Amino acid sequence: MTASRNSRVPPPGRVDAIVVGASAGGVDALSTLLPMLPRDFRPALLIVLHLPRERPSLLVEVFSARCALPVHEATDKEPIQPGTVYFAPPDYHLLVDAGVPGPTLALSQDAPVHFSRPAIDVLFESAAAVYGGRLGGIILSGANADGARGLASVREAGGATLVQAPATALVATMPAEALARGPVDFVLPLEQMPAVLRAWGGAGAV
Repeated sequence: MTASRNSRVPPPGRVDAIVVGASAGGVDALSTLLPMLPRDFRPALLIVLHLPRERPSLLVEVFSARCALPVHEATDKEPIQPGTVYFAPPDYHLLVDAGVPGPTLALSQDAPVHFSRPAIDVLFESAAAVYGGRLGGIILSGANADGARGLASVREAGGATLVQAPATALVATMPAEALARGPVDFVLPLEQMPAVLRAWGGAGAV
């Protein structure tokens, strides 16, 4: 199922970064989505996946072996590079700062949001403030409302929005909450998402 396109969808090639939020079922969703992106994919991908705070993350090791794009755990004050996947580390919020000459990553141990640190809303809202209409936002499988407010902030800043079709998610709560918050540009199963991402980055039409 696809949502109707509207004037908020940036022209092809206008998206510099894509923020992604997931929780329960998110590893499986990302394992389908990320390996489908080509080596020449231009936008940076900033990802918050709810993780246990007390254990090191293995996401970089898991996804580096599966993806054509470089995969890193985000570090504080790191410049955001095109065509790179960044995962939020456990027990830190991941944010975007304006930076000079370009946007940078920031880490924070402020209070959890929706009982989560990292929280999806925190990343999406900070990225929307920096990138505005040059941002894409994606909500995948998950079990709470984190990300609904953040995706709305991406939409309100003029960015593009995409939600996993709830019926195709391992846990439908997070996509459903995002859709209940307001209209989105696309509602799709995982296998149809890469075409939208490539179009956002200027690598093909939707």
